[in-house]
Order: sequence, then C-alpha cells, then structure tokens
Amino acid sequence: MGHPERGERLEAVEKALAQEAFAGLVRMDAPMGDLGLASLVHDPSVLADLQDARPAAGIRQIEADTYVSEGSLTAAATALGGALAALDAVMTGEADNAFCGIRPPGHHAERTRSMGFCLINTIAVVARVAQQDYGVERVAIVDFDVHHGNGTQDVFFRDDSVFYGSTHQMPLYPGTGARDETGVGNVVNAPLDPHSDGDLAREAFTELLLPALEDFSPDLLLISAGFDAHRRDPLAQLNWVGSDFGWVTGKLMDVADRFCGQRIVSLLEGGYDLRGLGEGVANHVAMLLNGQSTRMSETDRDD
Repeated sequence: MGHPERGERLEAVEKALAQEAFAGLVRMDAPMGDLGLASLVHDPSVLADLQDARPAAGIRQIEADTYVSEGSLTAAATALGGALAALDAVMTGEADNAFCGIRPPGHHAERTRSMGFCLINTIAVVARVAQQDYGVERVAIVDFDVHHGNGTQDVFFRDDSVFYGSTHQMPLYPGTGARDETGVGNVVNAPLDPHSDGDLAREAFTELLLPALEDFSPDLLLISAGFDAHRRDPLAQLNWVGSDFGWVTGKLMDVADRFCGQRIVSLLEGGYDLRGLGEGVANHVAMLLNGQSTRMSETDRDD
C-alpha cells in the first residue's frame, strides 16, 4: 500500500464531499502560503533543514516515518495558504466556519523539529497569525486526532493565551499527552484506552475537555480534525464511527456559538483508512454546514 500519508487521502475527502448533501458547500482552491510564517512557531532551523533535505527528484527520509520529495514544501505552503484563507474568511465574516482538506498534517511538528508525517505545524501558525494580524486574544485548539498533538502542545505549553485540548489513544505514538501534562493550566489532555468507543470519547469531552474549553472562553476555535480514531483505521485501536465525529463537532459548535461568534477553522490532520476518513469528514462537515450529522456512518452503510 505504501506510506499511509498519501495523496489518495484527499481523493477520499473529495469523494465524501461530492455527495448531494454537500451541494451547498462553498469550495475554494487553496492559495500558496508563505512558509516564512513558520518562524512564528518554529526555530528557523526547521524550515532550513526542510529546504536542505528536499531532493531534486525522488524522496528523502528525514525522520523515522517522515519523508520529503521535491514537491513537499509546495504542498506544505499550499496547506498553509488554504488554512490562512479560511482564517481570513471566518475572521472577516465571509463564513461562520471552514474546513480545510489539506495535507500534509501538522500537529506533530514541534518547535525545533519536523516529525510524524508533519513538516510544519500549520494549525499553530494559524493561531499565531490570528493573534498577530486579527487581534484575537484567546485562541483555542481542540484536537481529536487519535494521536496526541505533541507539536502543538510543545509550541503553546507555556502560553496561556492559547488553549490546547486533546482526546487521543494512549499508549500510542508519540507517547505524550498524559493527564498531568497541563502547561500553565492551558493544556487539557483526555487520553483514551485502546478499543475505547465513541461513548467513552463523549464522556471525556463532556466531563473534562468541554468544561475546560468553556472556562477558557475562546475568541476563536481551531480544530485539528484527525479521523484516525475511526474503528477502521490501521494505525490505532479506537472504535469511533462516523457519527461520533459529528457529535464532537456539534459540541464544539455550541461552544463557538457562545464565545466565538461561531468562528471555527478546522484543519485535516490524520485518517488513513480511506473509507473511515470519508465517513468522518462527511459527518464533520455536515455538522459544520447544516448543524446536523450525515446519515453516512459505518453502522448504517452496506459494505
């Protein structure tokens, strides 16, 4: 099958959003972003190392499971450009919310290194641009990828202007995300045992993550939307189904409605089973678009 972080992932996203239910979805092509903005959250060595490692042809391994090709920085710049265009649309009132179907993912990229399929931490850059260019004071990042977003936590661990909350399987790569990792009170981790289902995830959100998010009272909500908690995913062992992603999205929309003027920007992170990815995205975007989940979930679809 090759590397799990592959171009077919975006084809699965596009297929899922080609359903008639998404006929009213406003689509935008992502412009090229300025990778120099990575300096807002990364040491300059991160981008320099990526530029040095980029091969003229083929691919090069830069870390245990992270590779670059001649087109990787263009892809990363386009992902960043799309995310920043979405931020602008939401902050100027052109849209209430936005989902960015982009790759590569970003939430594992730490201040000083790329890792875990991630070259730069796109969502962390978006948070900083929101503060720097739009005057947003309090940014919340909620991450429901099955893998803990160690990079995002690393960037903001001692910054009380940014909230980071995560549900993720533990133990699992990258080995971070324990409950006692709390930053300066701005980090909330809700690790889930392997084989946990959506009911346990909903409990974690209801009892821990959502109350902390409300106490933070964000001005803008960003979502690291990974769909690898789906029970079909080959890289983890959680048992979510498509409707669980819709439920989480709806709860986050409730918070955004109360505190953020509905402003949400969601960025695609993981999700490596193409059918599971499509189901998760469909439920997530249907909720963002219509305030209700789609009927397409694993429990009510024929094989």
